[in-house]
Amino acid sequence: MTAMTAGATALAVLTPATALAAEEPLQGYGQQRLRWERCAADQPASLECTTVKVPLDYGDPGGRTIGIAVSRIKAGSTAKRHGVLLMNPGGPGAPGLTMPAEMERLLAAEVRERFDLVGFDPRGVGRSSPVNCGLTADEQVLQHPYSAGTFGQDVARARNVADKCWSKAGDLLPHITTRNTARDMDAVRAALGERTISYLGHSFGTYLGAVYTQMFPRRADRFVLDSALDPALIWRGVLRGTTEAAELAFTRWTRWAAARDATYRLGATPEAVRTAFWDLIARADRTPIPLEGQLFDGNAVRAQYPAFVQVEAVTAFVVALKAAAAGTPAGPSPEASAAADAPADAPDLDNVVSAAWAVLCGDAGWPRDPEQYRQEAVRDRAARPLAGDLGANIQPCAFWKSGPREAATTVDNNVNALIVQNEWDPQTPLAMAKGMRRALHGSRIVTVAGGEGHGVLVTGRPSCADGYTARYLTTGRLPSTDRTCG
Repeated sequence: MTAMTAGATALAVLTPATALAAEEPLQGYGQQRLRWERCAADQPASLECTTVKVPLDYGDPGGRTIGIAVSRIKAGSTAKRHGVLLMNPGGPGAPGLTMPAEMERLLAAEVRERFDLVGFDPRGVGRSSPVNCGLTADEQVLQHPYSAGTFGQDVARARNVADKCWSKAGDLLPHITTRNTARDMDAVRAALGERTISYLGHSFGTYLGAVYTQMFPRRADRFVLDSALDPALIWRGVLRGTTEAAELAFTRWTRWAAARDATYRLGATPEAVRTAFWDLIARADRTPIPLEGQLFDGNAVRAQYPAFVQVEAVTAFVVALKAAAAGTPAGPSPEASAAADAPADAPDLDNVVSAAWAVLCGDAGWPRDPEQYRQEAVRDRAARPLAGDLGANIQPCAFWKSGPREAATTVDNNVNALIVQNEWDPQTPLAMAKGMRRALHGSRIVTVAGGEGHGVLVTGRPSCADGYTARYLTTGRLPSTDRTCG
């Protein structure tokens, strides 16, 4: 039993959906007549959209239906066309309709020749029967620091999020799961008239892809998993595992900054850098530090933990924070920089977070007793001071109104997938990608040594993984062994 399910009282109950023949599309849903039209005036004319009808409840295929919004950019060459490359950007809760247009310029020309690039908004997201819980800005934050004095507020917030979601979207929530989204993917495959699909998934999308390979192994062609999750940790174990990786990144950063003490003046040894950082945290706890229009207390600084894999950027932030604490004008914070880079058409955050909780709470059981979260937050903070409590504190899933309708998927198959991974990924760390590699026995993993950031292919930054990906997608051949490249 993983940390995710330990102490959970809501047991999974299998629905009639589990009795469906996994390799056959539901009668009627595979013979839809699709009407394609331009997605939007601000999108390329080549990006077409349609809607695929699917059952809300796959255990009741004759009941209520919902529409899955699907997009595509056709393959560049009719003669060389291999099939469709279905894509998911991650989340859970992220919309994916525009992903074909975003990836068209990033994929190799020989890949674009051979595949229709196909995106979709997963059920509950964007244009696919979206769920909105009406969450406040504070309730849209997925992780909150633990302290004995505020834990009661954390419990109340988690309970309120669960109550809001079930009040506003209780008819949809039980059906917004990874397994049902994988079934939707197969319905899209059938509606497109394809015998198999190839796939590119990022972050959560890697787990979604892995679940598809488990449910529909003979439908899975060439699967690329960018920045992979460990399917054995779904979902509480994922949140806690991310902060474990943050501690490793923090240690690496102290060495990097110490080697450049002449430039940054944070300490000449890793121990001195570590001490300087925690002194700054204590200073911020006493008196929050103003930086770029924000006030940073110690918890707000610790919440920047994913940035520690990007050593230059986080060093600039720490130096700026130190200067601001001394009353010296300073540079931007990571949050301010991210806000400046955010697209004007960013997705509805309430929908993204609401759909995320639907999946996170609906896929697997969570502990129900608040005391277990409190104890684990205290224990994780002691073991991993930077962010351990942020990953372990109580979440809305403790108060979800019903347990999962199906058991979480055990991924254990021989599908030949390609996993690409940055060595220093702050959100899906290398240890998780190795867990995915163990679950997909026929797969190979290409690790970008020194690679920073969350995403290899989807970021558009050239890397040594690009050639491996293009070769696999165009020929179907994996590297003979796992590779680490520079």
